[in-house]
Amino acid sequence: MSRVGKAPIPIPEGVEVKIEKNVVKVKGPKGELEQWVDPSIQVRIEDGQVILTRPSDNRHHKALHGLYRSLVANMVEGVSRGFEKKLQIEGVGYRAEKKGKAVVFALGFSHPIVFIPPEGVQIEVASPTELTISGCDKQLVGQTAAKIRSFRPPEPYKGKGIRYADEVIRRKAGKSAG
Repeated sequence: MSRVGKAPIPIPEGVEVKIEKNVVKVKGPKGELEQWVDPSIQVRIEDGQVILTRPSDNRHHKALHGLYRSLVANMVEGVSRGFEKKLQIEGVGYRAEKKGKAVVFALGFSHPIVFIPPEGVQIEVASPTELTISGCDKQLVGQTAAKIRSFRPPEPYKGKGIRYADEVIRRKAGKSAG
């Protein structure tokens, strides 16, 4: 058995899981998600837990087993607790502000960058240099955070740019005057 795949997924209070053919639908207080599952992986609900099984120990089935177990577990966690990523902006004059649904970034370019988050993702601007991206879909939250970070990735000399709150930037020494 796959170490990841064999663990059952407990269904918390207030979360509803439905299995229709090869689609797992999860509904909870934070939202609704669905995920297609490969037909070779069997999904069933027993005693308030989601259990995934594979037909054989072949390498391909082992990989799919762990993958789909992780995806379904992330869906259950997302609709019950949600996911969030924190970003920090560093640099003189670098800031973000929320205007309606959109977030406007001033990142040292000749123009402001206007970013409208995708459906299902909320962006909160705690201060001009701190952002919190949250939602129930782990993949979409991570992708949105990566997209915002790509506007001005942190540079290694002064550390200016947008970085994850827990990210450590390895600094380089600048030119040495001689």
